[in-house]
Amino acid sequence: MLEKLLNRTTNKLWKSLSFGVVTTSLMQSSSLISIITISFLSAGLITLTAGIGIIFGANLGTTTGAWLVAAFGLKVNISVYAMPMLVFGVILLLQKNKTLKGIGYVLAGLGFLFLGIHYMKEGFEAFKDRIDLTAYAVTGYKGVLLFTLIGMLATVVMQSSHATLVLIITALAAQQITYENALALAIGANLGTTITAIIGSLGANVNGRRLAAAHLIFNAVTAAVAITFIYQLSKTVDIISVWLSIAGDNYTLKLAIFHSIFNAIGILLMLPLIPTLERFLKKVLHKRVRTVAQPRYLHKATTELSDTVIEAVRNETLHLYDNAFNIIAGGLRLRPDDVRCQEPLQTIIQARHRQPAIEVDSQYNITIKDLYSSIIEYISQALPEMTPEQADKLFSFRAAGREIVEAIKDTKHLQKNLANYANSPSKYLRQEYDQLRLALATFLRELEHVRQQKPDESMILALDNLRLKMKKSDKELNIRLEAAIREKKITPQQATSI
Repeated sequence: MLEKLLNRTTNKLWKSLSFGVVTTSLMQSSSLISIITISFLSAGLITLTAGIGIIFGANLGTTTGAWLVAAFGLKVNISVYAMPMLVFGVILLLQKNKTLKGIGYVLAGLGFLFLGIHYMKEGFEAFKDRIDLTAYAVTGYKGVLLFTLIGMLATVVMQSSHATLVLIITALAAQQITYENALALAIGANLGTTITAIIGSLGANVNGRRLAAAHLIFNAVTAAVAITFIYQLSKTVDIISVWLSIAGDNYTLKLAIFHSIFNAIGILLMLPLIPTLERFLKKVLHKRVRTVAQPRYLHKATTELSDTVIEAVRNETLHLYDNAFNIIAGGLRLRPDDVRCQEPLQTIIQARHRQPAIEVDSQYNITIKDLYSSIIEYISQALPEMTPEQADKLFSFRAAGREIVEAIKDTKHLQKNLANYANSPSKYLRQEYDQLRLALATFLRELEHVRQQKPDESMILALDNLRLKMKKSDKELNIRLEAAIREKKITPQQATSI
């Protein structure tokens, strides 16, 4: 469900940009959107291009917070609404219903935000007669660089550019900082939010780290442009303010305009460079070459949401299946490409009699054992946070993994018998083993075709048909073997080996 929704909303660049703008505007946290996007990417739910689009959109979406605070937060007595929101938020938080609990979190969050804005405004008003922070203002590019650094450090400490912007706007409204220094602080706040994404990517896979790097590059380029042309942008803000009938001394709204402009410029500059940026990130941050298969999707970043946990386990189970597919094909003395191609299997099997046997035990230890153990461990750690329905899905993936491992163990025994009897003097025995190889290879090929289908009712029907075919094939094999034993073509011991 989540994968389909994300695919529909992020399958084009303009959609992923819009997704980032809308979700950040609603949640008022670009840092949270960045972490969730890294989680989606690490779980394989979205592509790197879509992730970059969301991050770019999130940077524009975060500007809505500055507009809301500047336009309404400082002009309306929002503390009046804070307490009712907190009361109803706490009441709803205590409910068992997930929807009500979610609404409770939203109300409580807004209540604390409104209360925080009120107290910050009161705080700056209280000491503005005693302490004049504007006395510490620094002009020129020296001041721009200094206050950009201060804004970045404040965001790193608070882990929220939105919180930093609220603080900047309230201080600016109380005339405790100059307009020029406020612009630099806003640039720093934008740059500081990348630290949260970088921290969030530490437990992610290589794609998660690439996305965090893209976030850093975007914000660094945007900040560099904004710092270089800060005075030109300031004049542009003045022109736009006149168009919008904003008073010349309404610095809080002018700050919101500036924040929107430099983020929009960053998007316009970087948007055409996304393919180049993606190639660069893939070249610089490449996958580590390991001798033993490691999980691709089971990372700390994917544990942020229950749905990403389930999707990560599903994709990792498919990774396990792919590795097992190669071992089983090799156990049948076939190459994986032989099974996946369109050439008749009968012809391939006849040509592969002298195909070297693979070491199943060795391949199991390299590509399956640690991977399967990681899936089991990840599921065990995730289960306490799951609903019964979600837990059932994880149990089904764990069962699928166990079946895959059992299939490899069966392949090991089959390979041993193939080595003993595939070149047997008995023509009948050789033919039966070739028939068995053909049946299993056909099953693998059809299973691979089913896997390419969309996960809907037709896929379930195809799997059911495949299961019935296997039962029928097994029954026919038993009938042939019983007849061969009666006709003295093979011994009972040879029959049990097939």
